[in-house]
Amino acid sequence: MDYLQYKEVIKDIKIGKQLPDATYVHDSALSTIPEPILELIQNVAKALKIKDEEWNIVKLYKRDFKIALLAYPGFEDDSYPALHTSQTIDLQKLSVRKADYSKSENPPILHRKETFIEDNHPLKAMFEDITAEGEAVGLYENTRKIGFKQGWHKLIASKGHYLDNKGRLQCLIDKPEHNEGPLIAEGTIDRHKTAIDRNQLSQPMQILARHNYLNDDLSVLDYGCGKGDDVRELEAHGLNVSGWDPVHNPEGELLNSDIVNLGFVLNVIEERSERDETLKRAWGYADKLMVVSAMVAGEATICQFKPYKDGVITSRNTFQRYYTQAEFRSYIESTLNESAIAVGQGIFIVFKDPLEEQHFLLERQHIRRNWRQLSERQRRTPPTAINKDLIEKHQELFDDFWNTTLDLGRIPANNEFEHSEQIRRVAGSHNKALQALLKQQGEELFKRSQQAREHDLMVYFALGLFEKRKAYKHMPEGLKRDIKAFYSNHKQALEAATQSLFSVGNPTLIEEAAIESYQQLKHGEFNERHSWIIHKDKLSELPAELRIYVGCATQLYGDLESIQLIKIHFTSGKVSLMGYDDWSLDIPHLVERIKIKLREQDIDFFDYNEKFTPPPLINKDQFTLQ
Repeated sequence: MDYLQYKEVIKDIKIGKQLPDATYVHDSALSTIPEPILELIQNVAKALKIKDEEWNIVKLYKRDFKIALLAYPGFEDDSYPALHTSQTIDLQKLSVRKADYSKSENPPILHRKETFIEDNHPLKAMFEDITAEGEAVGLYENTRKIGFKQGWHKLIASKGHYLDNKGRLQCLIDKPEHNEGPLIAEGTIDRHKTAIDRNQLSQPMQILARHNYLNDDLSVLDYGCGKGDDVRELEAHGLNVSGWDPVHNPEGELLNSDIVNLGFVLNVIEERSERDETLKRAWGYADKLMVVSAMVAGEATICQFKPYKDGVITSRNTFQRYYTQAEFRSYIESTLNESAIAVGQGIFIVFKDPLEEQHFLLERQHIRRNWRQLSERQRRTPPTAINKDLIEKHQELFDDFWNTTLDLGRIPANNEFEHSEQIRRVAGSHNKALQALLKQQGEELFKRSQQAREHDLMVYFALGLFEKRKAYKHMPEGLKRDIKAFYSNHKQALEAATQSLFSVGNPTLIEEAAIESYQQLKHGEFNERHSWIIHKDKLSELPAELRIYVGCATQLYGDLESIQLIKIHFTSGKVSLMGYDDWSLDIPHLVERIKIKLREQDIDFFDYNEKFTPPPLINKDQFTLQ
């Protein structure tokens, strides 16, 4: 059977739940569907060795040559059964994708069970009664809110009802006291249950690794190390690491270290005073920096749990203090009286060493560009002292010096070029080496590198103003050289950055800059008068104004490691970030979306990991890098 035949036969199916894009049929009603489709289902299940007991509902796609075999173990017993597993078979590509929701706290659920079965099914009348109860209290008024367990329970509560132990709707006013759950007595919260087993480095440690902080030169203290998975992994790589945990490793050494990790510790402490003291105590052990993390969630998550003090009690009898991104940052900064830099969702770095902080922020804006020669080399004869033969004899040395110069946008200082002594011995000085290379290579690339580096600095200074960072008493030597090379002094650099920062608040300027950039790059999805969606790797090719605009947003969010696409909104003062499951696929699916509201300095997180059908990116070819 090919797709055209399949599509025609599907139209004849009248049984089951009919949606615009698919038909769902319970296995008890399969005998009523057309024979070719039934044979197709049976043959596919047999070929993939999917047993009959592993599924009980088939999803027949109307717009794709696909079927899905779904397992809802509680179909007959639960009023709103949860999806256990899903096996989607692409009949065109002959591939299968399995999703396991058995351990999910928020699986997809079914409604209107009577639509999946035949009229003579013995439970049809009861299923109809369950649906009628929901319709009577308004549960089906907005179908976008009813697809998942947690949202469904929240909706039921908002209508003044709850589900009894039989899964039927009851009025909250009549809810028995024992259904409220046990009262939490002081000291009875199971803090030890918050530690989890990991088979890879935690997110904070992965971020430190990406920024090259996990190296042999720096010591690490994992404060609140839990079961010690991070410590063991770092030890295996030969790092100087120690770990301490009040429950799992109370004998661990608390040593002053270059880096302290306080990973997802504060959010499980129910006493605010103890939380504050823990943050301050961990900070006291840090010599260079501390990375602090906590669980970030919105009201939709928090309202599912029992309130307790300034947090909630989970189903495992553990405490969780959920924060918003802005709230957690404010808490860290007000408690430590230090600036916190966002590097991920609920993950911040606080620097004790101001020079290290400047290095970090500078490197964040210093884009490593792959310089390419766009014009033919000018075959001018270099000065007699450095002739063509001399350069060719030491080609690797001169190439290395040239690339370093392009990276900096200026002549490197002696300590900025690894082979400075050799190039000076051959050429006489860095300046003479550059002059010879400019005559051989031409000045175009060097001028472009100067402009790019100036933009990097402009973004760095503008974002510092946006963050309202304290003025640094001391600067890294490299930054001093940059200021001298591109500005007359620090004051002039700040004045230029201030003007640029103010300009990004002008929607007209942002749109004009986007239009001009889009005409040059011909990349991404451009929506006139609304937005421009680009791949994150194109950021380096944007003008300073747009980089500052996006940079202000990412300063609030953190690193873009898991993000592929950036949406620049022209008029609303927003930037959206989109992350996909597997960018290497022809059609990747959206798994997270972050909307950053610059004017409110707030962030909304939308997680699609638990969604039954994450949105596909149909037009990926528009974001292909060139």
